[in-house]
Amino acid sequence: MDLLALADFNLVARHGGFGRAARAAGRPKATLSRRVAELEAAMELRLFERGGRTLKLTEEGRALFERTGALLTELDEAAASIASGGERPRGRLRVSAPLLFSQTAMGRLAAEFALKHPEVRLEVTTDDRPVDLVEEGYDLVIRVNPAPDESLVGRAFLRDRMVVVASPDLGRPPAGAAAPAVVRGGGEQAGAWRVTTPDGGAAVAVEPVLRLSSLVMVRDAVRAGVGVARLPISLVGRDLGAGRLVSWGDADGPEIALWALYPSRRLLSARVSAFLEHLKAAFPRGEPEELAAYLDG
Repeated sequence: MDLLALADFNLVARHGGFGRAARAAGRPKATLSRRVAELEAAMELRLFERGGRTLKLTEEGRALFERTGALLTELDEAAASIASGGERPRGRLRVSAPLLFSQTAMGRLAAEFALKHPEVRLEVTTDDRPVDLVEEGYDLVIRVNPAPDESLVGRAFLRDRMVVVASPDLGRPPAGAAAPAVVRGGGEQAGAWRVTTPDGGAAVAVEPVLRLSSLVMVRDAVRAGVGVARLPISLVGRDLGAGRLVSWGDADGPEIALWALYPSRRLLSARVSAFLEHLKAAFPRGEPEELAAYLDG
């Protein structure tokens, strides 16, 4: 397979059109269109549905984009790392990370990175809002399930899943009754949570009785027995193993993925490349159990 044609396909898919991709990359629109057409011919697949003014990925095109985007990003990172091999990571590195990851893992990660790269002045701030890297002067951001952004590239370096947990002293409610629930934020109302157990799917009726702004606070409240909650397995794995909490099942919903993102229009610096390698070394497989084990370390 022609890697250059594949890279052009990913460029067009990421920007949602030939015109926008051409403007972002500073390349002729006709060249991108030709390269994608050649890739479609070589694969004997239609990758885009072309309308009058719209361009939409086919099912096969979406699958190709999802499977090759991260690989191409990793190739770019590897090439940048090799190209800057003679350059020692140094200077200021500003990172923005979400609250829960900062509270549980970032202190140790930052300390290990600082010991490994003493010439880098690492600054980490905690923020769950989508910061503007360029305007606010960040070199890299860590985000949970980020929305697509054509100005950023990166990869998922860690995945997690949600489980419904409770204190062993809190029994399941009888049929027709709702379990008291601890929730994050103020928007959730009474309802039902779908869970998956070894016996199949089920619904857990819940009535929020406590609302807290931090998942760490939610976990501590559940430990105290006030109610049931949906929490990441990495945060409660130790409690489940010790019997302080019990699982009512895996919570239905989208997968949780932590992404490391950086501006695509800048050459990857040695310090950003070093931080990406640091994340990969800490979580080589990117599985929830790795984060749980890291938090126990």
